[in-house]
Amino acid sequence: MSGDMVVVRKEGLYCVPGDFYIDPWRPVERAVITHGHGDHARVGHGHYLAATPGIGILKSRLGDITVQSLDYGETVEHNGVRISLHPAGHVLGSAQVRMAYGGEVWVASGDYKVEGDATCTPFEPVRCDTFITESTFGLPIYRWEPQQETFDGMNAWWRKNAADGRTSLMLCYAFGKAQRILSGLDPSIGPIVCHGAVEPLNRVYREAGVELPPTLTVADVSKEELKRAIVIAPPSAAGTTWARRFGDFSDAFASGWMLLRGARRRRGVDRGFVLSDHADWPGLMSAIKATGAERIVVTHGSIPIMVRWLCQNGYDAKGFDTEYGDDEAEDGAPAEAQPEADPVAKRWVVKDKADASRAAGTADARKAVDEAGEGGDA
Repeated sequence: MSGDMVVVRKEGLYCVPGDFYIDPWRPVERAVITHGHGDHARVGHGHYLAATPGIGILKSRLGDITVQSLDYGETVEHNGVRISLHPAGHVLGSAQVRMAYGGEVWVASGDYKVEGDATCTPFEPVRCDTFITESTFGLPIYRWEPQQETFDGMNAWWRKNAADGRTSLMLCYAFGKAQRILSGLDPSIGPIVCHGAVEPLNRVYREAGVELPPTLTVADVSKEELKRAIVIAPPSAAGTTWARRFGDFSDAFASGWMLLRGARRRRGVDRGFVLSDHADWPGLMSAIKATGAERIVVTHGSIPIMVRWLCQNGYDAKGFDTEYGDDEAEDGAPAEAQPEADPVAKRWVVKDKADASRAAGTADARKAVDEAGEGGDA
């Protein structure tokens, strides 16, 4: 095949032979969506293709859209390009996009993390020739502690506050982060209360089969019960009348950015918990190695630093300028619904699962992730 299979256009990442876009930021006819965060899934496209576990999220956030679901490992074909979606481990329904055409395989990662959690299908490395990777935390300083240690710290903080008769207010993003935190909380400590931006998404997770502890709204608990409760709310709730009703409370913020010195101070919270749904530096390096790709394209994040490091370590690397933001800075408000397009004329042609399944999630690929370890030092 001559030229790149995927290029950047004003509308977004464009698969040239396939004539479709991946997470486009302007309206297009055909969009393959990696996950439901607002910087990747936007309204206005004619037809959406997304992983089956994430369909509920997309509909809850984008409204009445024409969307076709695809199971992980299943393939569709469009204009001769075989497309399959594979777990990215980022949030519920997140997927990497595998594209095979003319003897080449490209994979667009979307957002991903390599540490598994209870709320979404774990990341699976996908063998390819060219890997398009995010780099949100693409600096060597970003190295996450095991999530259980973070959950233990959260529960200890909540337990102490409950003993002191203070509400624990946990600020985090409504889609993905909130549900991951819920999965790690100890409900024996006290009531778990969720903001109105969080609870509808909890329902979507539960409908998808994700186990979460029982949650309540503020209206469901008494003032006395609130003193033992942990309240999960988006960052936009900080400093509002809604938050002030808790009286004497201790607040915390959960994000990968809490690793940075001064981040907690700038947020003005009592505690900062380092918890990200993106890969840290070792995770990025291990994921790249596990693909076996010789060409790496770096998007949104620390592009120049990652490109330079990869080139110095034998990869053919370059960057793509995109309009993806940081889902760790969005509150997850649903977009307005769009009219539904004709569902028949725009469908993708479903093939079998075998082609992509053979190339993804193999024991050798998983072993490569484990053996890649810390990556290198910049």
